[in-house]
Amino acid sequence: MKKNLQDWVGNSEERREIIHQQSLDGFAALMDQDVPAPTFVPPGVHWMYFLPTTKQSDLAIDGHSYKGGFLPPVDLPRRMWAGGRIRFFRPLQSGDCVDKTSTVTSVTEKEGRTGKLVFVTVDHKISDADGVYIEEETDIVFRDAPAEGAPVKAPELAPNDAEFEQIITPDPVMLFRYSALTYNGHRIHYDRDYVTGEEGYPGLLVHGPLIGTLLMKLASENMPGKSLKSFDFRNQNPIFDTAPFTLCGKKLDENTCEVWAKGPNGELAVRATAKF
Repeated sequence: MKKNLQDWVGNSEERREIIHQQSLDGFAALMDQDVPAPTFVPPGVHWMYFLPTTKQSDLAIDGHSYKGGFLPPVDLPRRMWAGGRIRFFRPLQSGDCVDKTSTVTSVTEKEGRTGKLVFVTVDHKISDADGVYIEEETDIVFRDAPAEGAPVKAPELAPNDAEFEQIITPDPVMLFRYSALTYNGHRIHYDRDYVTGEEGYPGLLVHGPLIGTLLMKLASENMPGKSLKSFDFRNQNPIFDTAPFTLCGKKLDENTCEVWAKGPNGELAVRATAKF
């Protein structure tokens, strides 16, 4: 029987799935593009496959599954997708039958400015008999809710030297549709009463994977004729549906660009390096 958080290191689960066209068409529609979509899976859209199917009775009050199954039972109320590193080896396509293996590779407990933090890193591999499609490391952070009246640290400002930009105006329908595409029950993305009353945020949170996918799309559109090989990103500050935000980027060389998401007050939300 597992007794402490370190016992979850090495915990693993496997899923097999046929890549279906429905999610490709759903994402294209979310991007206001024509359907049916092309049959190849764009970078980031792989997050719409291998979805959890947790029973309703096994969901916690925040809409996530109870911890203590695949992920360790961290006794902290908030969780955030802190970042990750993705390597693309060959493209997924509608109709492919593939396996995904996920393994907890580390659990680290720390004390931060706002209290206790627990970082969990999960390794994912999507493959078939012919080899690997995608390898990914995901960093998840669990933390305490900030104490009432606690001082708020000023966020880091985003760079101001973008060569290309795109303004995104999030709204509840966009966030609900993305939650539906990813079968994400986390209430911070669609339940305004919960997110403002229980978690104290000013609005609905824009999904980290959605921002990541939009940044991969921006990078790919500005590196025409090249295939994305890697995407390393860090989520630094949340984005809410209360105002538009900006996707930004600049080329570093012929095969590399830096992209980032900037909040309405100039704060840096997500920063990433894309290599082609």
